[in-house]
Amino acid sequence: MTHSIHLVDHPLIQHKLSLMRQKSTPSAEFRRLLKEISLLLGYEATRDLAMTTKQIETPLEPMDAPILAGKKMCFFSIMRAGEGLLSGMSELVPSARVGHVGLYRDPKSLEAVEYYFKAPADLADRLCIVVDPMLATGHSASAALTRIKAAGAVKIRFICLLSAPDGIATLKREHPDVPIYTGALDRECNEKGYILPGLGDAGDRLFGTRSGSLKD
Repeated sequence: MTHSIHLVDHPLIQHKLSLMRQKSTPSAEFRRLLKEISLLLGYEATRDLAMTTKQIETPLEPMDAPILAGKKMCFFSIMRAGEGLLSGMSELVPSARVGHVGLYRDPKSLEAVEYYFKAPADLADRLCIVVDPMLATGHSASAALTRIKAAGAVKIRFICLLSAPDGIATLKREHPDVPIYTGALDRECNEKGYILPGLGDAGDRLFGTRSGSLKD
């Protein structure tokens, strides 16, 4: 399958993202904006979901109404910053199952280390949408996708708020079958793995912490 990148450049996403980038934006506002953007990204990533019909009755007459087909989809949050996107996505599709992948990035090697994994059953029959605000070097995202595939998933999409060329290249090389939906493609990563111009550490800004971890 050809690797595909979808830059979701909706004006509302770009405006809200600019507000999130400002270092003066407080955590409560940052969380609210990320949740709002996640709804818009989610709409785009689910645009081509399979449909079927079901016989219903309106107040006036019966009709064959369109409904989603197949098993309920699954959202995977790459912890901890992925929780910010998961919040809005879960409101968009309340019936979706939810999985979690816990990863941290080694500060010296920048490689991802797994510390937690929990997934619903029957992943092979579900569309799995993996969410994480930042796609910087791509090591965490790639490790998460590898783990999710090992659990049985075959239909996967990746949603991020910001991406960098390094991260895009990593997923293109290691997971060419996974489409990427991103709100912006920034210039580069610095030597510590942060996206530039970026918005800082998404997890720290989301939760109001200063852990010193490097998240991608």
